[in-house]
Amino acid sequence: MKNKNPLLVPELRQMLEKGDSNYLRNFCESGHPAIIAEWISALTPEEAWKVLLHADTPLRSEIFSHLDEDVQVDIVDGLNRKDIARLLTDMSPDDRTDLFKKLPEDMREAVLPALAQAEREDIRRLSAYREGTAGAAMTSDYATLSPNLTAFQAIERLREVAPDKETIYYAYILDDRRKLLGFVSFKDLIIARREARIGDIMHKEVIYARVEDDQEDAARKIQKYDLIALPVINGGDALVGIITHDDAIDIITQEHTEDMEKLMAISGSHAAGVYLKTSSWIHFKNRAYWIVSLAALGLVSGIIIHSFEATLMHMLILALYMPMVADTGGNTGSQSATVVVRALALGEISPGDVFRVLFKELKIAVLLALILGVLSWFKVLFLSRGAEIPSGFSLEKIGAVIAIALGMQVVTATLIGALLPLGAAKMKWDPAVVASPALTTIVDITGLLLYFTTAKILLGI
Repeated sequence: MKNKNPLLVPELRQMLEKGDSNYLRNFCESGHPAIIAEWISALTPEEAWKVLLHADTPLRSEIFSHLDEDVQVDIVDGLNRKDIARLLTDMSPDDRTDLFKKLPEDMREAVLPALAQAEREDIRRLSAYREGTAGAAMTSDYATLSPNLTAFQAIERLREVAPDKETIYYAYILDDRRKLLGFVSFKDLIIARREARIGDIMHKEVIYARVEDDQEDAARKIQKYDLIALPVINGGDALVGIITHDDAIDIITQEHTEDMEKLMAISGSHAAGVYLKTSSWIHFKNRAYWIVSLAALGLVSGIIIHSFEATLMHMLILALYMPMVADTGGNTGSQSATVVVRALALGEISPGDVFRVLFKELKIAVLLALILGVLSWFKVLFLSRGAEIPSGFSLEKIGAVIAIALGMQVVTATLIGALLPLGAAKMKWDPAVVASPALTTIVDITGLLLYFTTAKILLGI
């Protein structure tokens, strides 16, 4: 949690020792619940709970919901069963379920009987969905209307249920079997005639997700269509929950963190905001697998260099520009892999578009190869002027060979960078995991082969 205020902690502790209820109550009401949560997260779990006890019930649960999940678990761990049940009851259904799933098994078994039947069934239902799906990310806290109500009756109905709902800007129209028929926004109800029927003014074309859909796909729909909430339906087209825009932001942040870490060959849970809370040993284990594996595969590069040892001995200047060729190939390949992985993640392309993608990347690679090849030729002439050149060769010719090899490396690295994630997606593997970790090693190997083979053929050595 960011922005913890260390200067406020001693003052809060002093007020707790004095038992200054007025100060602590005013503190809880002095800012947005997210800000209050940031401040009290610097306290011990026992102290944070004592502060929260001075807030009224709805505010207490809202502040508590903004705490990091590990802080929530630490606080709950020190509470009795009755207090835990009361806290869970006051939380929103999705936050309540998330916390419940984080609790130890024995604590869950102890708390569940203390909850009212409605909360128990809600937790059991929401907990049943597989992690990472739309069903696991949704909340059951939404407003519904009958298609037979008038606009005036609908507004009155929403006024009654508003205190218990997370959002009422969208109300979903259901039939007797809870099948989703459409939706109306609060704006629709306000501008409609009082006697207008909901069935006549509702939007029948509904953007929705199914419970088994990937949570990222559902969040992307909210982003794409500028929705405040997305309805989630089951196999029978019955409405079972909604995903709100704030949860969609959390999902996209989590998925972005996961993609970034996978691109850098980091395994593990890929949770956001847990860097300092994760032990060095866990960080080591998450990073070591790919690094060690690719380091072993990198021995192939040493074998290639050794096999061209005679070429290097005859033309030592080639060794000076090996890093330039390798770095350029790695950079262009990484760029290609990144844009393709991103396009796959956003659904802009699919493995079936492989030839279109490769043709586009080929055109880009050729242009880059021309520019970088010319620059590398001038670089060789500038940096190696005066260097000892074997008889029968010129610096210009050597520079041209290096430029040609570099240009070929740019083209092949770009195509490999595009092909790896597409191939991974075709095989139902994660493109981010396969693309970046393997890319650098493969590009290094192909680059060395191209570099020395080109030099050997064109220079005749």
